[in-house]
Amino acid sequence: MHRMRYQRGIVCVLCSVVVTFLFSTKGVSAQTASTQVSGLAQRRAGELRRGINASHWFAQLGNPAGYTKEHLQTAMTAEDIALIKSMGFDNVRLSIDPQPLFPPNRPNELRPEYLGYLDAAVRMILDHGLAVVIDIHPESDFKAKLARDDDSVQEFADFWRALARHYSSSSWDPDHVFFEIMNEPEMSDHYRWYGVQAKLVAAIREGAPDNTIIAAGARWSDDDDLVFMSDGLRDTNIIYNFHFYEPHLFTHQGATWSTYYWQLVKGLRYPSTPESAAQTAATLPDAIDRLYVMRYGYDHWGAERIDMEIGQAADWAQRHNVPLVCNEFGVYQAFSDPHDRAAWLTDVRTALEKNGLGWAMWDYSGGFGVVNRVNGHPVPDDLTVRALGLKVAR
Repeated sequence: MHRMRYQRGIVCVLCSVVVTFLFSTKGVSAQTASTQVSGLAQRRAGELRRGINASHWFAQLGNPAGYTKEHLQTAMTAEDIALIKSMGFDNVRLSIDPQPLFPPNRPNELRPEYLGYLDAAVRMILDHGLAVVIDIHPESDFKAKLARDDDSVQEFADFWRALARHYSSSSWDPDHVFFEIMNEPEMSDHYRWYGVQAKLVAAIREGAPDNTIIAAGARWSDDDDLVFMSDGLRDTNIIYNFHFYEPHLFTHQGATWSTYYWQLVKGLRYPSTPESAAQTAATLPDAIDRLYVMRYGYDHWGAERIDMEIGQAADWAQRHNVPLVCNEFGVYQAFSDPHDRAAWLTDVRTALEKNGLGWAMWDYSGGFGVVNRVNGHPVPDDLTVRALGLKVAR
């Protein structure tokens, strides 16, 4: 009896050792696989070092009726993509309004004709040796539904699953086709966005097991909302991103689509000083707006302040060992001094590169553009190109 118990004891010990070994090796294998996927995202982030945003092509038109065949085939052409390549950009962030892509209440049924135009655009970018970020860029009303309506979240997940499956076929290279979940979420409830984003990641991953996903914080993709995230998503084949327009009072002076008084601010200088800010403040009718402008002057915005802001986002990525990019930054052209604008672009681009972060400027030929249209053809703005550390194409 004692001998049998002894033998059983030996067997139990051996079983325990075997089970422990199996579970530990399984854990090591899972950890190794996770590390490999994380390394894949880090490697692919190297394809997103110097990017440009292709706006007002498949997004930003407001009215879905504006996405006509003529617009989709002429808003950007091979001439534009070749120019982007020649200036030294390595990727295009292609903003896409999802609503024209699917019929109401049938998000998994992508409209073939419209998808064909999108395929042609993606193929044209890839054929010029550029990576492409498929950036789902909805209007605010679409994003507002996600903030309050679970059915809208499910619908968006179904759409993403279908779109990801389409672009994960063998026709498309996963090393150069990236999926950005959504441009600039507008959720005041951070925790809801993290739950929504996790669901969307799962849907994308069902459709596309190998493509790298780009994720963001809850409100406007701001850098401080990124830092608010205590941890990243479980999926490790992810690049995180933030947008940088600080200080908005300078970068959006004269803009009519945001904070009301910004449209009254014109000629605000950078770097900021109390003296130059006082001159602009004197042109504003309301005392509170004058105060905001004076604060900008006393905040001494310049290269050092920008480096600090971007540095804290880079520190977050380093702590979590995740890749990070800044895929929007820029200055509205209409009412900013060209040399001040170039100085801001230089300071932001320099801070990003100092911290090892890839970037994409907003935008190609819109109100923040790197090129201007002259007689229908794109002409690079020399100051902007140089501010980005790129080549002036001739």
